[in-house]
Amino acid sequence: MIDFLRGAPVAGRLDVVWHAGWPSPKHDPAPEIQVHAYTEHTVILRQNKSVHYEAPFLFLLFGEDRALLLDTGATADPSHFPLRETVDRLVERWLERHPRPDYALVVAHTHGHGDHVAADGQFADRPRTTVVGPSLDEVTEYFGLADWPHRTGELDLGGRVLDLIPGPGHHRAALVFHDRHTGLLLTGDSLYPGRLYIEDRAAYSATVDRLLDFCATRPVRHVLGCHIEMTGTEGRDYPVGTTHQPDEPPLQLSTDHLRALREALDETSALHGSHPRGSFVLVYRD
Repeated sequence: MIDFLRGAPVAGRLDVVWHAGWPSPKHDPAPEIQVHAYTEHTVILRQNKSVHYEAPFLFLLFGEDRALLLDTGATADPSHFPLRETVDRLVERWLERHPRPDYALVVAHTHGHGDHVAADGQFADRPRTTVVGPSLDEVTEYFGLADWPHRTGELDLGGRVLDLIPGPGHHRAALVFHDRHTGLLLTGDSLYPGRLYIEDRAAYSATVDRLLDFCATRPVRHVLGCHIEMTGTEGRDYPVGTTHQPDEPPLQLSTDHLRALREALDETSALHGSHPRGSFVLVYRD
């Protein structure tokens, strides 16, 4: 058995240069999906910007009984975005090192926007696989999240437990995942180095408070969102639709950025539009 508790939260590797597209997308020599092993049991994937400018990050976490694939990217067509093939290969390699029968897969989402659910259909006929729908009813029913969004939940992958924190504001069914094994806080589009689109400012503000309260009593090594849209210059983002970002900052943020986000929300509470704040840009859409 794998001990996911010993030494938790374990350190992982983020000494990676994320592929940020190519000057000519049609001539990009890089694969459609970049794969990085954060730990032996944790994989971070990024869709190539030459395939889709959103270039979302996806996460594959292995437990004793099943794995979790978090988000399915921005492209449905497997000939352009072979996510199922990539995940199957990663699962097969993991099982070669850790053999066990009837290993399952859960496909879930940080939220239901199109650039995070597009390849769900690639997993529709995969054996021993559950695809959790992205609607609020589907999310709350599958994860047992009663009294949404006021109570947290848990997802046990078999010895590896994730905390589930309701995160509406950017999307009404957004969910933040905290992995106790690695201490990663997977925030989807609620916080990342880029444009933070706020659809419901009251719900979003409550989500930030909820995350701050959670992090006050839990070890968090890194905050990982699903995009990089900023340049290496504080407060300056790449234009929407950019397919080559040679001056990207790192993906990882920290709980300090959550506190900075709280301050930024307070400072702009009566404003509208876009407001650059260092490592991110607040974009009010109400």
